[in-house]
Amino acid sequence: MSRKIIIDTDPGQDDAVAILLALASPDELDVLGVVAVAGNVGVAQNAINARKVVELAGRSDIPVYAGCSRPLRRHLVTAEHVHGETGLDGPNLPDPQMPLQTLHGVDYIINTLMAAEPKTITLCTLGPLTNVAMALIKQPAIAERIAEIVMMGGAYFEVGNITPAAEFNIYVDPEAADVVLRSGVPVTILPLDVTHQIQSTPERLAAIKAIGNASGAAVHAMLTFSETFDLKKYGWTGAPLHDPTVIAYLLQPDLFEGRHCNVAIETASELTVGMTVVDYWHVTGRVKNANYLRNGNADGFYKLLTERLARLP
Repeated sequence: MSRKIIIDTDPGQDDAVAILLALASPDELDVLGVVAVAGNVGVAQNAINARKVVELAGRSDIPVYAGCSRPLRRHLVTAEHVHGETGLDGPNLPDPQMPLQTLHGVDYIINTLMAAEPKTITLCTLGPLTNVAMALIKQPAIAERIAEIVMMGGAYFEVGNITPAAEFNIYVDPEAADVVLRSGVPVTILPLDVTHQIQSTPERLAAIKAIGNASGAAVHAMLTFSETFDLKKYGWTGAPLHDPTVIAYLLQPDLFEGRHCNVAIETASELTVGMTVVDYWHVTGRVKNANYLRNGNADGFYKLLTERLARLP
């Protein structure tokens, strides 16, 4: 039986690849809906981008919702310097024809979880955690109904990518991340510690382009655009690929390894706000609240990604 998921996202080239990977895997994953959140760019543009990607995959039957337009307590920080003005620069994707759903994304998450059998829906979060935190605040009863939250966010051994101490998704809304990690919901975290190992080298990008379909060409254009910033910053042969690791974990968890430990978010310090504080070595008595992944098999990941993208239009 396929696993029911809701994707919460701020697409973002890497978010788009994650959505495509999920939609290319219907035997394992039943995508109930996609919810946009403010992050890489504003929520309105992210909702447009999400619909573009869903249509690229030939799945305009998947409803797309718009959620929160700003973090719980802070001014929105965006990342056009990485993702371009549209947040999805690179490929020339047509304007979406499918409508944006009128229901607010937070209410969609709540309504869907409350109507489903408990523990049957997984939330896959690819951006700031604002929507999920707001849903937990508005309807606390959903906490016991969520099967799992699998999130891309945070870093410990690789520290930060938007500040010296913080990863972007957590930094944009650290209070939301704090709500999620205190909620008691089972959480698996794919941090920079993993995604910095999953590098889109020229050889891996060439293999994706060689698929020969529209989705492969779009992914090649997306990652060729977005990698420019990271290649300059890190000086590596390939750029990290972040959000698709969430979907790859659901499809093939043996590609990753980590441990169950306590994870907390710094929300007060001016210097380290948004830092993911991971008790990886169990040096405190804090409750273990997350499955924190540290390593990923890059060759296995790209083999999976390339094979699944070949199934799409």
